[in-house]
Amino acid sequence: MQTLTGILPVAPTPFHADGRLDEDGCRCVMDCMIDQGVDAICILANYSEQFLLSDEERTTVMRLCLEQVAGRVPVIVTVSHFSTDIVVARAKAAQAMGASMLMMMPPYHGVGLVPAPEGIFEHFAAVSDAISIPIMVQDAPLSGVSLPVPLLVRMATEIENVSYFKIETPFAADKLAALIEAGGDHIVGPFDGEEAVTLLADLDAGCTGTMTSALQPEKIRPIVTEYLAGNHAAALAQWQLCLPLINHENRQCGLRAAKTVMMEGGVIGSDFVRHPLKPLSARTKDRLLSLSRDLDLIALRWGK
Repeated sequence: MQTLTGILPVAPTPFHADGRLDEDGCRCVMDCMIDQGVDAICILANYSEQFLLSDEERTTVMRLCLEQVAGRVPVIVTVSHFSTDIVVARAKAAQAMGASMLMMMPPYHGVGLVPAPEGIFEHFAAVSDAISIPIMVQDAPLSGVSLPVPLLVRMATEIENVSYFKIETPFAADKLAALIEAGGDHIVGPFDGEEAVTLLADLDAGCTGTMTSALQPEKIRPIVTEYLAGNHAAALAQWQLCLPLINHENRQCGLRAAKTVMMEGGVIGSDFVRHPLKPLSARTKDRLLSLSRDLDLIALRWGK
């Protein structure tokens, strides 16, 4: 696999209105995202409601998505779990099914159950020893786990397949800059997240791509490509164009935004999210769709 840059969005997991997994919807989401011009697709991540899927459903989603993509773009499979044995098993299964990369959060199970740094290192090392594809470390506030730069650099230099990093902590740009400076060539793919809300600062710091949702990748990707081509003014103008919707998604909608717009655009039949998550309020949904129409998003018209 060539080094990934650009935009690697997270695919939503569609459900029918009664909560059942929508298998045809999974296939349509893959096709829509490819038409959005993505550089890769990430499945089974937090924005995929991975924490609300059974093990059987995870396997089904992975199989459906990889079969539908059929090598058209790389697919990144999230395998996070507290148990090292389970993560290793998930990693082996993902690679065997055709994943191009894995994404993992550090092991955590609430603020009172977090391994020591050596345990975190061993967790990632065990997965690396079991597979031969790249691993992206997801450094996100959701876990409550501190991943200081020296630990990340040690992982990059000593664990063979750890080479990509998704940094979405507060002050991500400073952490990205420190990671790149300390890790050098071992930091193959420094990425940000959080719907690109800090993307310009993170690009200034040296990131080479972003992992957003599937809401507007065709609008966000040019921010990265223009910046990396040296066209910083064009990148800034595009970011300013996208920022109202980026902010609304990041602060008001979360993982529900892409599903709601995809339902409106006929990509999927329902924007159902599983309990205890709740649907968007009518007020928030109206603003989401208004901002999406202003940008003429692909997802808003893909299935019509």
